[in-house]
Amino acid sequence: MPPGPLPSSPEQGAPVPPPGPGVAPPFAAPPTEGGRSRLWLGLGAGALALLLCCGGGGTAIVGLLVSGVQAIEEQGRTVSGDYYRALSDGDYGRAYDQLCEDARRRESRQEFERRSAAEPQISSYRVGEVDTTTLTVPVEVTYRGGGQERQQVVLAQDPQTGGMEVCGVN
Repeated sequence: MPPGPLPSSPEQGAPVPPPGPGVAPPFAAPPTEGGRSRLWLGLGAGALALLLCCGGGGTAIVGLLVSGVQAIEEQGRTVSGDYYRALSDGDYGRAYDQLCEDARRRESRQEFERRSAAEPQISSYRVGEVDTTTLTVPVEVTYRGGGQERQQVVLAQDPQTGGMEVCGVN
């Protein structure tokens, strides 16, 4: 074909490339080196990093929950034990100090001490396991006269200190 202007297509008004061998396309072909192995290697490394980050975060959350439950159980048993130790020692003021704010509003220190002194005296007690769902603790109480009773201590968390307190006994 002689040099000169290229023929154009009637629809677009753009020149049509000459046919035949040796014609270069208007853009370069994408590289094909490495195939898909680099893509899968990168995706695998990203998935592993995501798994490590999410797995580590999930493990940390589970660890915090477990340690929080253990802390509630330990504090509940301790405060219940302290409460019954004070009652069995006849130190009703110290037992009153273990009560939550709501229980203190229902009964003054003097009323609590009078009532506790009039009740049968505790000779021994055994604190059970804390029910973290209901925040209650079973306590087996033995009185000086020989009677036994199973009591349920109701716990509450102090909003200021976060510690557990006795909020009632059923």
